[in-house]
Amino acid sequence: MKFGVRRPSLRGALAARLSLKHYIRHSLGLNAPRGWGWLTDPRRALYNRVYYRVTRSVIEILRMVIRR
Repeated sequence: MKFGVRRPSLRGALAARLSLKHYIRHSLGLNAPRGWGWLTDPRRALYNRVYYRVTRSVIEILRMVIRR
């Protein structure tokens, strides 16, 4: 598990959007509604929940600096 600043990955973002699995699920309408991650993949949902609570994006850090 990573703690601290998240770095955006352009390669990862493109790979997720251009994958065959993504295309098939979205073209057939097989994606679950938002918030149903606990039913489809509980382990990944738990990991993502913890990850986004213990890390910060660069944009969030800049917002905190500007507000002061």
